[in-house]
Amino acid sequence: MSSRGSPRTGPYSALNNSPSRSGSLLSTSSHGVLRRESSQTFEGSITDSPYPRANSQISHSISEKYSLSPDIRAWGSDLSPDLVESDDVLHNPNQRDRSSGSWNSRGLTNVGCLLILALSILALFVGYPALTYARAKAPEAVGLNLGGAFNASGQIPQIGNYGLVDLDTPKDAWSRKSLRDGSDMVLVFSDEFNTDGRTFYPGDDPYWEAHDINYWATNNLEWYDPAALTTKNGALHITLEEKKTHNLSYQGGMMSSWNKFCFTGGYIEANVRLPGINNVAGLWPAVWTLGNLGRAGFGASLEGMWPYSYDACDVGTVANQSRNGLPIYSITEGDAKYGGSLSYLPGQKLSRCTCPGEEHPGPVHPDGTYVGRSAPEIDVIEPQVGRGANGLLKGEVSQSAQYAPFDKSYEWKHTAQNMKIYNASASKLNGFVGNIVQQAASVVTDTNQRCYQLLEDCYSIYAFEYKPGFDGAYVTWLSDNKLAWTLEAAGFGANALTEISARPVPQEPMYIIVNLGMSPNFGDIDFEHLTFPAVMEIDYIRVYQPSDSINIGCDPEDFPTKAYIEKHIDAYMNPNLTDWRPGKGGYGQPFPKNSFLGEC
Repeated sequence: MSSRGSPRTGPYSALNNSPSRSGSLLSTSSHGVLRRESSQTFEGSITDSPYPRANSQISHSISEKYSLSPDIRAWGSDLSPDLVESDDVLHNPNQRDRSSGSWNSRGLTNVGCLLILALSILALFVGYPALTYARAKAPEAVGLNLGGAFNASGQIPQIGNYGLVDLDTPKDAWSRKSLRDGSDMVLVFSDEFNTDGRTFYPGDDPYWEAHDINYWATNNLEWYDPAALTTKNGALHITLEEKKTHNLSYQGGMMSSWNKFCFTGGYIEANVRLPGINNVAGLWPAVWTLGNLGRAGFGASLEGMWPYSYDACDVGTVANQSRNGLPIYSITEGDAKYGGSLSYLPGQKLSRCTCPGEEHPGPVHPDGTYVGRSAPEIDVIEPQVGRGANGLLKGEVSQSAQYAPFDKSYEWKHTAQNMKIYNASASKLNGFVGNIVQQAASVVTDTNQRCYQLLEDCYSIYAFEYKPGFDGAYVTWLSDNKLAWTLEAAGFGANALTEISARPVPQEPMYIIVNLGMSPNFGDIDFEHLTFPAVMEIDYIRVYQPSDSINIGCDPEDFPTKAYIEKHIDAYMNPNLTDWRPGKGGYGQPFPKNSFLGEC
């Protein structure tokens, strides 16, 4: 550091003016370090010494070489605190010659970055877990208020168009009257499909997910691909086309609300334009519902679950619906194609006969037995082509519920008290009543013959309303927005001949499925006259429930599903698993032990 004091060569320069004890002076070495001239005496000539003045004597100790005067003024520098030097600003905090406001751009940037970082950390570790928890609990909470679709005042919350009720649903469609008694029903779910270009790949939609499978269980000829479903011109479009995919010649579409949206009881309505034309057979479109404990197309999840609707402990829960060859009607009064056997079902997996301590999703009856659980089915429509009295082909829809265990010869009690057809000229009892894997309560009704893809641009409303359970339970179907038929729960009461108990109208939480495919299992296929691509359009789907008994969600307290599904998630996610039990293609889990068979 420079100084305004006397000239100096270093911090020790003041010593150069001080005489040594021998009269010699300090000199500066070639390295800039002070050294004292020696006064040591050597033998021989001075010229023989390698050092000048080699004969000087040392008059001070080594430490004295580096001693400074106690008077700092003797050091040769101006040490006044008032002295201002050019580099003082670098180390003097009291400098006031440069100043600025308390806030500047750099300070604001620093504080802003810290604030953003803090908020981001809060959002990640507080906001995100809270949001995840709230979404996960939503299906449970909805049964306690008005299904989550309404607030306490009965209004639909404005949370963007991702709520259970589509904001595009017209206000006059937010409520309706019950078909049964005219009581008030409120809208708890709707999708108007008004936004074009929607897709339904896994994760794309909060309520729907398209399948990427072959529906092998019914020998379908197509591969269901998510690419076959989209929204266009205000409607859902499901396309079946001739396209080589996964070693199959056709590509169709199927999507469902499995484990996303379910409802128990109420009214479901779909406004549909059917694919193809009304007089060419072969297409298999459908709008239907299934219990959440079975996932459509995933065989392992369905074995021992579909199409049971049963809460009793008797022979109806066991394989082939018989034990030791009894009852006799289960051996002789069934499907003629299988030697008269009534049932080839493996037995109800999660029955009321489940032994204590065996795996079961619950709940438990007051007597300690488990509630019988299953994956029952109720169909809104399965369109088909039939022949009228004039011999001409015409469009029809089958509207049905599937049941197990079975009545003798699959004949349910379709008496005047248990079944009502509202227009006998348009509707008739379906000739198909069942086979070794299902019993059907089905009525076939004429469609609106113009509302088909290749005819007119119009839609027809198809629907059903149901009350689950036993006494007073029912299902009523609509076709083309007209009453078609009603099934009373007593139609599937106890049957002494097959020694089974009453089967309730499905009590499980039901999810929605829509699909368009093709299978010889459903009927003859007129390949010569079918036109591809075939497209089924759905203008909207809406679900209503009685205003005093809202029950939506896939994990209701009285029929829980979440824990069981999560424990066996592979059975619900791997379509290549065909069976629940061990064996080729099986999930590898045994059925719970059955008390009726003495296995406890």
